[in-house]
Amino acid sequence: MNKDFSDFQKYFKEYQKEFGLNGYEVYFKYEPLEKNFAEIRFGERTQVAIVVLNSNLPDKDKPFKDIKQDAKHEAIHLLLYRLESSAKWRYASEAEMDEAVEELVIKLEDLING
Repeated sequence: MNKDFSDFQKYFKEYQKEFGLNGYEVYFKYEPLEKNFAEIRFGERTQVAIVVLNSNLPDKDKPFKDIKQDAKHEAIHLLLYRLESSAKWRYASEAEMDEAVEELVIKLEDLING
């Protein structure tokens, strides 16, 4: 198994536990992504998440790779999932909610130690 991928899983699981998110069934994938270092995908209104680490990072992005930070970022998305999914079913547009949540995730990254 790729060391980055195994470290990513380990760090994600640590944050998942720290954030008290153990009610989610989490699966991991190591596959190419077009734009992201990593991402998280959710089943429609389920407690299932697929966390993906980019297996084909472009050379230009490799100096900025931070496996622990990427795992924390995706765990914060899991932390916010219920809020985000509920809000998307309300009056705000999906694009507005995506933007607001991403902004909050980035702020929380700086506030959460580790």
